Amino acid sequence: MSDSLLLLLSFLLFMFFFAGVGLASMRVKEDTTDDYLVAGRGMHPGLAALSAVSTWNSGYMFIGFIGFIILQGYSAIWIALVSTVGQLVAWIWLYKYIQQQGEERGIRSLTSLVSNTVGSPEAKVAAVLSVLFLAIYAAAQLTAGGVALETMLDWSPTVGILIGFVLVVAYCYAGGIRASIWTDAAQSGVMIIGSSILCYVALQGTGGFSGLHEQLKAIDPNMVNPLPSGLQFGATLWIFAFFLGGLGVAGQPQVVSRVMTLKDDKARKDAMIWFFVWQTPFIALMFIIGLACRVLLPELGVAGAETGLPRLAMSELHPFFGGLILASIFAATMSTADSQVLACTAAITDDIKTEWSTDHKATKRVTLAVAVFATAISLVGQQFEGFGDSVFKLVVLAVYGLGGIFVPMILIRMMGYEPDTTHSIGMMVAAMSAVVVWTLLGYGDAEGIFPSVPAMGSAFAAHFIMSRVRDGSPDNPFGRFPMPTQQTFTYGVAALVLVFAVVESSYAVLGPEASDGSSGNDTYQLSYTVSEWTETQTLNLNDGETQTFEVTLDESMTAVLSAQLTITYSDTGEALTAACDDVVTAPDYSGLAGPLAESDDQERSTNACGSTTVVGTIVPDAALQEYASGAGDYTLNGTEADLIDVLTAMGQSPEMMGTLSMDVTLNVNNGNPFGGDSTETVTVTLSMLTFQPSGMDPVRA
Repeated sequence: MSDSLLLLLSFLLFMFFFAGVGLASMRVKEDTTDDYLVAGRGMHPGLAALSAVSTWNSGYMFIGFIGFIILQGYSAIWIALVSTVGQLVAWIWLYKYIQQQGEERGIRSLTSLVSNTVGSPEAKVAAVLSVLFLAIYAAAQLTAGGVALETMLDWSPTVGILIGFVLVVAYCYAGGIRASIWTDAAQSGVMIIGSSILCYVALQGTGGFSGLHEQLKAIDPNMVNPLPSGLQFGATLWIFAFFLGGLGVAGQPQVVSRVMTLKDDKARKDAMIWFFVWQTPFIALMFIIGLACRVLLPELGVAGAETGLPRLAMSELHPFFGGLILASIFAATMSTADSQVLACTAAITDDIKTEWSTDHKATKRVTLAVAVFATAISLVGQQFEGFGDSVFKLVVLAVYGLGGIFVPMILIRMMGYEPDTTHSIGMMVAAMSAVVVWTLLGYGDAEGIFPSVPAMGSAFAAHFIMSRVRDGSPDNPFGRFPMPTQQTFTYGVAALVLVFAVVESSYAVLGPEASDGSSGNDTYQLSYTVSEWTETQTLNLNDGETQTFEVTLDESMTAVLSAQLTITYSDTGEALTAACDDVVTAPDYSGLAGPLAESDDQERSTNACGSTTVVGTIVPDAALQEYASGAGDYTLNGTEADLIDVLTAMGQSPEMMGTLSMDVTLNVNNGNPFGGDSTETVTVTLSMLTFQPSGMDPVRA
């Protein structure tokens, strides 16, 4: 059984397992919208927590976060650590308020928290914004699933996205949020096992932690510096953005819906423990795997960074475990997308069209419409390279957009502030506008500040301004808490300035220079070998008979410098005298993917027995001729970006994928009338010179 077939069968096996877990929820579901959207508020804390881990991370963790680590190195640890602190604050305080409000008011969507009245104008605006950003978030999950299938099974991303759409609708219709939670819990268990195996194997391949560190340092010294280089706005706001991003977990409707399935505050506390006990080692595993990808897969570059985890699984694991990893990634992204679609459904039915809130059939129709909308975003996004097809960027936009819209609203309401419709809409629009503008200006990337700071900053700025100048807004922006005194305000500002000064001065002293390491123009050396690959077949031919030599080449074939077909035979069985038999060859390259730069497929007749005769040649890609002249070891110097392009070209041979064949016919020539043979044994050989890249290292002065 081939590796690709075993990988596919393993993938299907685990997908059927996950699907079976989700379908099993149909046995206990009730055909009510309350059970469909919040599982009757009786979910076990452990299941809700494992589901929250899966739905909060999923495609972002497996695809986007891995890509971020590959590009950033050790400095990516900040997003993991500081974001976790923000999530802890959210679980302790914000989720307590959300869970209490959900239980007391019977609300089923995060959008209902922005107002005391169901279906109010501000709740409708919140619902519309929620649907917009959640649809983008769901599209990111579908894109992540497409990336995983393309990388490991060589399927088109479009096929993966459409399969994801079908599964999302099936999950939703099967058991609503209960099916999603059950499936998430199963995936969390399988994925932690698969990730542990992959992490262990990857560390073995890099020589352990010390070997990993030294190889990262050799690639780029900045990779092993815990501080990033070239930050546009300094380190303070860069780090603070991650804290707000973690706090923004309280603004994610698909995660909040898990909290709303819990029975009471004790269940919330239990779920919090489950959440962090499970998520913390999972983040650590992903971090190590991301670093290992940078060492073991140097050819990825910026464009291929998000394919790191599935590619590593393919190269380092047995195909069975590779299928496990692929199924876990794909199923997790689909289950998360279905959670986001259900959250959109709750927002629409509870706040936009309240008359649908108890209509179970109408609720399912809304689910289908939202799934179609998210799929359309994902498919259209494939046309915008570098953003619409980037899981990390789509998730950043959606997560920080939702966090900026909802977290400030939740915080002021927790303080006892009661904003009216205009005040609430003003804050939400300010947050949304800040995210969009900041992203369009290009300031929300790894060197800038993630949009959580401008989003929440704009929302709170709008809150304080309206409290100050608007008659319809309460004067005290702190709600039931008194306004700070002048002395308190001064001390607070001084503390912030001190923190800012300490962080920025530390970054100035300890942070790497932007010109150090891999600036993009530094010189690297690519090492590679050109070796001969052969396939030989022996044909036993009778006089006048034609047999076919045939070879099938798949995606595992590296780039081919040149290929040639040869035949060898010796005239046997003649008595007294000898005359070489005629062998006619007719190469056929039509089964290859092509296009071929040069090819010779002419029909030939030869009687050169006792020697090797070339009967066909191919040069798949003329551009590769400049990198080698024949078999041997080679090196090539250039910038990292240029060499990654060369490395990518050497690692694949799309022109040669398919079937190469050649018909071989024997015409016997007898040397005398008294004796001769009517058969011949012809040896046919396909020889190809193939590239084998071995590594890329910086050239030190």
